[in-house]
Amino acid sequence: MVERRYIFPGVIELNVQARRRLGVNIYLIDGGGEYLLIDVGFLDELGDVLELIRQMDFSFSSCKMIVATHADADHTQGLARAREVLKCPVVAHPKSVPLLESGDEIATFSRIDAQNIHIPMPKCKVDRTVDEGDILEVGGRTLEVWSTPGHTDGQLAFRMGDLLFSGDNIFRDGSVGVIDAHHGSNLVEFVRSLRRIRDADVSYLLPSHGPIFKKDVALIDATIARLETYMHLADFGTCAVDWPLLDQWEEELASGRLPV
Repeated sequence: MVERRYIFPGVIELNVQARRRLGVNIYLIDGGGEYLLIDVGFLDELGDVLELIRQMDFSFSSCKMIVATHADADHTQGLARAREVLKCPVVAHPKSVPLLESGDEIATFSRIDAQNIHIPMPKCKVDRTVDEGDILEVGGRTLEVWSTPGHTDGQLAFRMGDLLFSGDNIFRDGSVGVIDAHHGSNLVEFVRSLRRIRDADVSYLLPSHGPIFKKDVALIDATIARLETYMHLADFGTCAVDWPLLDQWEEELASGRLPV
């Protein structure tokens, strides 16, 4: 048995526990006689993840549920196998269900032909859906479900006391989860979700990638400002609200003004 490395009471992050990077942050919420997992990562890392859980002396049969923050392959490629081994229900947002149950390669980013990326995306049954305001209970601990769309329309976050398991909403360097129209990204909703996180009475953000960090209002404000500019630029294509440059050009064309 290895010593459990709790970051906060009842919270183990498996990258920190393993002292190395896994494909995604995986949180084990210890409720005493039972636990839940937030995300499971890639299939080829799952064996190491399960072995680490076993080495910490957590029984596989005590896993109450696996919760998917969203359907991206780096978070969920190992989900079907984990469900099979742990014999526990999988929980996700309703909008993640069709992607997970069909193994949608495009929307989950398991297949990006332009970059020659193609990893299998096993279909996984979702046993329970959760949405805004729902409560997840594990032992004596409760997690409040937040719907935080933007990166994907099925992105979830989970509040436990003054901790927020914040998914791919924002990372310690101020970057955010991928913005891509094929992915269901929405800049307006992303900014709304970030404002909610900024204004929330939480102290720490526990993201799905990179280190845990203390909530920094200035950092979040800078990220919001950056994303707000993207709403009116061509950088992210149809994720933009508008492109004022073309309206300006229309006026210039109508006026007969020469470009030089």
